Amino acid sequence: MPANPEVVVIGAGFGGLGVALSLRRAGFDRVTVLERADGVGGVWRDNTYPGAACDVPSSLYSYSFAPHHSWPRRYSAQPDILAYLQRTAAEIRDRIRFGADVVAASFDGGRWRVELAGGEVMEADVLVSAVGQLNRPSIPVLPGLDRFRGPVFHSAQWRHDVDLGDKRIAVVGTGASAVQFVPRIQPLAERLTVFQRSAPHVLPKPDARLRGRAHPLTARAARGGVWLAGEALTGLLTAGRFSRGLVAGVAAAHRRLRVRDRDLRERLRPREHAGCKRVLFSNDWYPALTAPNVDVVTEPITEITDRGVVAGGREHAADVLIWGTGFQVADFRLPMTVTGAHGRQLADVWAGRPRAHLGMSVPGFPSFFLVYGPNTNLGGNSIVTMIEAQCRYVVEAVRHLDSGAAAFEVRPEVAEAFDAEMRARLANGVWSGCGSWYRAEDGSVTTNWPGSTREYLRRTARLRLDDHVPACTGLTSEGV
Repeated sequence: MPANPEVVVIGAGFGGLGVALSLRRAGFDRVTVLERADGVGGVWRDNTYPGAACDVPSSLYSYSFAPHHSWPRRYSAQPDILAYLQRTAAEIRDRIRFGADVVAASFDGGRWRVELAGGEVMEADVLVSAVGQLNRPSIPVLPGLDRFRGPVFHSAQWRHDVDLGDKRIAVVGTGASAVQFVPRIQPLAERLTVFQRSAPHVLPKPDARLRGRAHPLTARAARGGVWLAGEALTGLLTAGRFSRGLVAGVAAAHRRLRVRDRDLRERLRPREHAGCKRVLFSNDWYPALTAPNVDVVTEPITEITDRGVVAGGREHAADVLIWGTGFQVADFRLPMTVTGAHGRQLADVWAGRPRAHLGMSVPGFPSFFLVYGPNTNLGGNSIVTMIEAQCRYVVEAVRHLDSGAAAFEVRPEVAEAFDAEMRARLANGVWSGCGSWYRAEDGSVTTNWPGSTREYLRRTARLRLDDHVPACTGLTSEGV
């Protein structure tokens, strides 16, 4: 392997930028970030719906190696997070190619061959997929949808050209995005009908405006405090029924305080245990639903007509239909074809149940790493903590290759043991036993990490060379 290996990173969101910045700071400058859009930011570039914000305090939802001490709020909004990523990315702007749509990547002759739309081909010693999880909107297939006469769009593809003033608006879904944008559009609507399949557990959001520039030591202390609070929440959600009940109790008290109408409060009562689906944070969700121009419909939708949405045998008139139905996540379908050392495609190896050692490495795919891959999502802390751990791991891998080592891949038995551990720990955990976007086709939880971020940091602290073998040794990824 030549000195200073060449690295291609796909995606310029938090993950891809983090890898490129970490490599640059470690002294590796042969890094190219390929981004198919025209700017950095990933989900924070794409999701521009009213009220878009993070439910993790910004002191922790930012890189530890690139702190920002002038956040306007404790929980920053989408424009502020995007501006932070744009400023941080300026350090590696010369390494980012925009409008570069990767369609395929294959390992051949000890290197990765990366094909872009239009036919251009690049080569790399290391390939990093940082395309994220929240990039494919989930849109229900409903009879009659093509007949609807008004605008129809998903929250991640917000139509800012659509005037919502004095309109009858139908919102399908009550997940994290809907909880943020519904309170913003409710005052504009003549009538707002929210179609709820399952009620979320909603906790109060301790937000506040921040004034002035925080002292670096104060900011570091705040970051540590938020991280500890996130670890505590993770512990409550994963420890057992009693601790989850404490979270549900806080959510119930919040609901009773904000929703006086008993019938509506009962419709908004979650039927699943806390943590089964994403726990949400909002101070204005319940006040919006209690407004006189809002209806909450809990009956299943059976049909879309040219004039509205049919649920419970009744047509609810609508001029605009907005999907607040989240994303397709559990299958980890990558936007490009990835072919490993033995001619097998990653999609076929996964076969409906994505898995990767430490969420990053797959046998048969040498010097290939996933950032924010299978089993690395969190239920109670900042994903940036996980991403930074993966960035450091990738740097160690590149450093190993820089020493003259050949391309390498994780041993199949190591990956199998990790996968078996994940399945066992998640089988009866907080995310099992209920339907959610955390689960794959076979019911297994493919998205979430079963432990604390402290555990993940420990397990990824160093690259264990004994867990890997040189590429092209005749090993296969059968059964992985």
